Amino acid sequence: MAARRLEIVVALVVVVFDQITKALVRPALALHDSIEVIPGLVDLTRVHNTGAAFGLLNSVEFPFKTVVLSLVALVALGGVAWYAATVPLGDRLARIGIAGVLGGAIGNLIDRSTIGYVLDFVDAYWNGWHFWAFNVADAAITVGVILMILDILGLGRRRASNPV
Repeated sequence: MAARRLEIVVALVVVVFDQITKALVRPALALHDSIEVIPGLVDLTRVHNTGAAFGLLNSVEFPFKTVVLSLVALVALGGVAWYAATVPLGDRLARIGIAGVLGGAIGNLIDRSTIGYVLDFVDAYWNGWHFWAFNVADAAITVGVILMILDILGLGRRRASNPV
């Protein structure tokens, strides 16, 4: 357990920061209201994502949609946790990345299972093109995956010393 302390802390920090930022946005912005943060680049815009990642299935309605998507997220979360347990302790970059993914997935699952949607609020755009609105949990998942890819490419690993 002590060897995994860093991952636990990273995941918990992501969940707490994600939930705090969402708690600040809820009373500050009504649905679809915006506050300009960086003109021409970033606004805070409240969006409710009732679908999956990147708003997939957002406009599709079916019975027990929230329950089904929560169960899918829970299964995926279990798969990531199982994978995390198999990553060697020496693969620190991958372990931190997985912790970010887990923390982000937990943060979004809390929303989906308690209020029926994921609250997204960071609206990044350029010249009329808008990226999908996202939140702290989504950012942690994205950064986590990038760290895992960098680990696969060999960055962050210590080279074994070869005695001559």
